[in-house]
Amino acid sequence: MAPIAPLRLYRMPVSGHCHRVELMLSLLGLPHELVNVDLRRGEHRSTQHLALNPLGQVPVLVDAGTALSDSNGILVYLAQRYAPGSAWIPQDALGQAQLQRWFSLAAGMLVPGVATPRYAALSGRPPGADREAALATGKRLLDYMEGELQGRVWLLGGEQPSLADIAMVSYTSQAHIAGLPLAAYPRIAGWVARLQALPGYVPLADTLAPSAREAA
Repeated sequence: MAPIAPLRLYRMPVSGHCHRVELMLSLLGLPHELVNVDLRRGEHRSTQHLALNPLGQVPVLVDAGTALSDSNGILVYLAQRYAPGSAWIPQDALGQAQLQRWFSLAAGMLVPGVATPRYAALSGRPPGADREAALATGKRLLDYMEGELQGRVWLLGGEQPSLADIAMVSYTSQAHIAGLPLAAYPRIAGWVARLQALPGYVPLADTLAPSAREAA
């Protein structure tokens, strides 16, 4: 099914949460427009943005006048609406439960363990007192992922990627910026490379926009 009009994604380019939605749009070949929202300048608190998401967060996806928020929820929407019955979402109960597990990790341990120290490094902040605790969380998660990928091509197994892979790859691909180089995790490094080789893959930005740096 083709969209009625190009989808519009409100995003912060350096955000892995936003990137996973942009990546899914690209992998599905869906026409879309990217609208940058500068959180450092408070654009997410503007009247216009709050009308799309009263919580003032990104990403927000607008499809035919309907605004959707929460990156993992948007992934499910895109797969169900534009690729129904595909391998992106498992059709069995166990597979769906396992997918939810990865969604929880993407919203949970991945954020403090990888995303937060990565953003601190990109923004030039001095290492905080909690950096070691953050990296310990990130290491626990990467150790778990490395084990889960033993004998597997993708996080849920099978021959094709699923939404679990999309939810996890953005921040994981830049774990080295956070201080967790993937050289120590050969299975994860291979998994990232396989995703990056998919037709339509787009990389996550690894620098802050000039306006964001100036506002720091």
